[in-house]
Parts: sequence; C-alpha cells; structure tokens
Amino acid sequence: MPDLSIEGLRRILGGKAVLDGLDLRLPERAGVAVVGPSGSGKSTLLNLIGALDEADGGAIRLGDIAVTDLDGEAAERYRAKSVGFVFQEHHLLKHLTALENVLLPSLAAACAGSDRAAARERATRLLSDVGLADKAGAHPATLSGGERQRVAVARALLNSPSLLLCDEPTGNLDRDTGDRVMDLLLRTAAGCGASILLVTHNMEHARRADRVYEMRGGRLADVGL
Repeated sequence: MPDLSIEGLRRILGGKAVLDGLDLRLPERAGVAVVGPSGSGKSTLLNLIGALDEADGGAIRLGDIAVTDLDGEAAERYRAKSVGFVFQEHHLLKHLTALENVLLPSLAAACAGSDRAAARERATRLLSDVGLADKAGAHPATLSGGERQRVAVARALLNSPSLLLCDEPTGNLDRDTGDRVMDLLLRTAAGCGASILLVTHNMEHARRADRVYEMRGGRLADVGL
C-alpha cells in the first residue's frame, strides 16, 4: 500500500486561507487522527485528499498518484479504486438493501462480468466481517444507527482502498456504539492493509491512531499523544 504525502497544501475559501502550507506524511498501513475545532479545515483537508475539491497550492500524492493534478474521470477512478470514505452521516441509499449499498463502489469502478461476481462475494464477506451477515437484504430504515454505520464501513472497504478517509465516523452514535464502530473500523482496515486518516472530536478515539495532529492556523501540529 502506498504512502500519502502532502506538501505545502493551500485552500482559500471566502478570502481566508483555511489550509495554509499544510504538510503531512501518512505511511502505509498507519493511522493518523486530526483534531481541532469546527471550521478549522479538517473536512476541507479530507475533501482535497479525496479529490472532491481543488487545492489552491501545494501537492498531494498517494504513492505514484498526483492527486492534486486529477480531474474528471481520472478523479473518479482514483476515488473508486484508491480511497474509501466513511462520513458522520452514513449516506446509505434508502431504496437499496445493505448488500446493494456495499456494492455501490463496484459500480463506480465499472466492474464487469466475473468482476461483478467477485465484488458481490467480497461485499457479502465484508457484511459478515462487520457482523451483519443476516442483514444483507435489509433496507437502511430497518437498521439501527450503529448497523447503518457498519454497512458504511463495509462499503468503504469494498474495492480494497489504499486509504480510508473518516470524517467524524462515530459522531452521530452513542458512546458504546461509537466505540464498537471504531473497533470495527480499525480492525477491518488493518485486515485489508489500508491506512486511515481520521477526523474526530473524540480524543479517546484519536489516541488510538499512531499519530495525533491538531489543526492550527491552517497547518497540522503534532499533539504528541
């Protein structure tokens, strides 16, 4: 799995430098947590790494992929094959079953023939891994908040991404459910060999990462926990 490398990243929004020369290196199979107040640029950072937004300066690389140079179909392929997203809101499609929601990234990756069959097999296995084998045919409205977020974790891992971008993945869950989802996220990511960049307000969860950084003035400061 490739390293994530960020150098001199800048993003200006509303005339303000939300990210101002930010640097970060995330080694393969490692976990980094980013903390900081709302509006400090944490989600902006994830959006740039995920090629959901365009930087105003600096460079992002994931292995040999120059993320800041991607646009259009190249950005879509990158998101489909290299990055998994887990958000505070699970963003499941209510008219699809749990299994069908997990399979969505395979559609973005344009799988065909035997690849579709392999994707379905992997989706079924991931649902089992997150303890929802018996919920494959269930729709989101019939699932608890924790179950919906576990489906979202399985979906993020479907295409064996190099990097998981997690934006407050336990923010809408009670403490016990949030702890279980965090356990699951770390365990399944380790099993898949994916690195994790976690944005969170939960310091207990942040401390479980290999390094913890705080967003300060558009840059990352090592908290040293």
